[in-house]
Amino acid sequence: MQGLRIGVGLGELSRPEGGLDALLEEFQRAENDGFQTAWAANIFGFDALTLLTLAGRATRRIELGTAVVPTHSRHPLYMAQQAATTQAAIGGRLVLGLGPSHKVVIENMLGLSYAKVAKHVEEYVGIVRSLSTSGKVAFSGELYRVNGGIAVVGSSPFPILVGGLGPRMRRIAGAVADGTLTWMTGPRTLANVLVPEIQSSAREAGRPPARIVCGLPVAVTNDPAGAREAASKAYAIYGQLPSYRAMLDAEGAKQPGDVAIVGDEKSVEASIRGLASAGVTDLNAAIFPYGSDREAARERTWALLADLARSSR
Repeated sequence: MQGLRIGVGLGELSRPEGGLDALLEEFQRAENDGFQTAWAANIFGFDALTLLTLAGRATRRIELGTAVVPTHSRHPLYMAQQAATTQAAIGGRLVLGLGPSHKVVIENMLGLSYAKVAKHVEEYVGIVRSLSTSGKVAFSGELYRVNGGIAVVGSSPFPILVGGLGPRMRRIAGAVADGTLTWMTGPRTLANVLVPEIQSSAREAGRPPARIVCGLPVAVTNDPAGAREAASKAYAIYGQLPSYRAMLDAEGAKQPGDVAIVGDEKSVEASIRGLASAGVTDLNAAIFPYGSDREAARERTWALLADLARSSR
């Protein structure tokens, strides 16, 4: 599994009930146990960039990424400013994952337009990249007209990944961004669709090979059938949102639990090795504790993932 970065999702998809201090201890533990990366979702709990700024001050080495920060609600200049501030605060360890969220959130909850979503992401990423690399931008596009700059002392350019699931988003992930972050996308769809299309777009644009971050629920258990059923219930919303539903359909999966990585230690390791063979560069493991003793189940899964992380260095 050499070359596959093993990361863990911490925050909204793990155990936010412990509070902020407990969560920051989890980031410290992830670093101490050898995980290469820790990822923070940005849903309706902690703000991901703020959380990673705090986590970065409590750690020294582990890479910290957002998976993902919604774009529509923040102007790209101020997104770049906030990300640059986080980058300065954590010593250059940020991976900025961006995504357009979902129509039901952007239009129904926020009252904003979800039209031309791919064009929105393409222009947005270009603006943020210009500001992160040069500190200034002069851009006039179809949706954005931005002229300005930022000056964040101690910052440096950071990788930008996008939640590239649809065809146009996959092109943007390779040609404009530095790669993609996926969620609820299975190994066959990654190997046969996402990875080749994104890497082809990167080559055609003269960019380095793209980073492919795969996010999936993971549970080490002796009852894989029960774990899949429980995961389908716990993550039911992702079987309904159109972008994730399309990825499940492409995989031939009826429910979210069908793409979860579950089984005993050997089975889970084999599944993770399969992701590496599919062209995945990073695993963002959302530990899903299944069983009567949830803490013991979580520890069993954590232990295997940490061992794989250390061995993959």
